[in-house]
Amino acid sequence: MPASALASATAPAVFAQGWAMGAGLILAIGAQNALVLRQGLKREHVGAVVAVCTLSDWLLIALGVFGLGVLIQGQPLLLEVFRFGGAAFLLIYALLAARRAWRPAPGLDAATAASSLGATLSAAFAFTYLNPHVYLDTVVLLGGLGARQPAELRAAFAAGAGLASAMWFGLLGFGAAAAAPRLRSAHTWRVIDALVAVLMAALGLQLLLQPL
Repeated sequence: MPASALASATAPAVFAQGWAMGAGLILAIGAQNALVLRQGLKREHVGAVVAVCTLSDWLLIALGVFGLGVLIQGQPLLLEVFRFGGAAFLLIYALLAARRAWRPAPGLDAATAASSLGATLSAAFAFTYLNPHVYLDTVVLLGGLGARQPAELRAAFAAGAGLASAMWFGLLGFGAAAAAPRLRSAHTWRVIDALVAVLMAALGLQLLLQPL
């Protein structure tokens, strides 16, 4: 059978594999997902944040699948930079979230302390490109798996993983926005910020204690 016919016959399976792997990695609530969830609950710049996170995932998945994943896996020093820089970033954010939970603003609810579009997008870019877990999931893990596919099937793998990312961020952001009217209380936001603080601290400590 010609190579093109083999690629055509197996591309749907590789696409499904990419989707399954992408979904499995992205479902774990991390720093990026916590930001999308928070903006969705606030119903503030949801589309912009979802777009930044989705398009960034597509870019990083493509870079990983088409060669960068294997390259990074062979660079221990670069992985250490991601590790310690990301740990510092996550721990600082954990402290900020903990402070919001401990001393909430008067009348705190989903509409309080609105952020500008620029500030929100800056946070989205920071949680994407300064977060080593994003690189670990998209470039190193997904990229490494995709790079092992035959050259003619790598695009199918990347497309499947990218679709999983788009579906998840859309569901997380817009689903939270739909539920926001029921979550407009100071107590709810204190709980959310406390959970985010614990999550960010756990991720930061994990990076410090466990090499990538």
